[in-house]
Amino acid sequence: MPLSEQEQRLLDEMERHLMSHDADVVTAPGRALSYRNIVYGSILVLAGLGALVAGVSIGFNTGFLGIAIGVLGFILMVSGVVLAVTPMKGSHRAASASPSATRAPRASGASFMDRMNDRWDRRNEER
Repeated sequence: MPLSEQEQRLLDEMERHLMSHDADVVTAPGRALSYRNIVYGSILVLAGLGALVAGVSIGFNTGFLGIAIGVLGFILMVSGVVLAVTPMKGSHRAASASPSATRAPRASGASFMDRMNDRWDRRNEER
């Protein structure tokens, strides 16, 4: 079933609005995660999980000591997750200092996403 003229016009307007604001979303500064933080965070999560299991198994015999080890394991797990998802300090400076960022731009002088957006706009204008 084809769209009515009003629906088609509304859809075209929504598409233009999305395309004009899509570049803003793509170029917004992202969070650059550090692989080192992810590895250390994963190790902390695994150590915390081990402490939690040890605390449960010890808790059947000693009570308080098992609870304390289990709580310590839980704290280790939470801190490991927080460490893993924390972005690098100075990630904007680190990204601009990387060798790939200092390469000469392509002939068009635009970023990859800008070139893709231009191609998309040209393709839509041809229709």
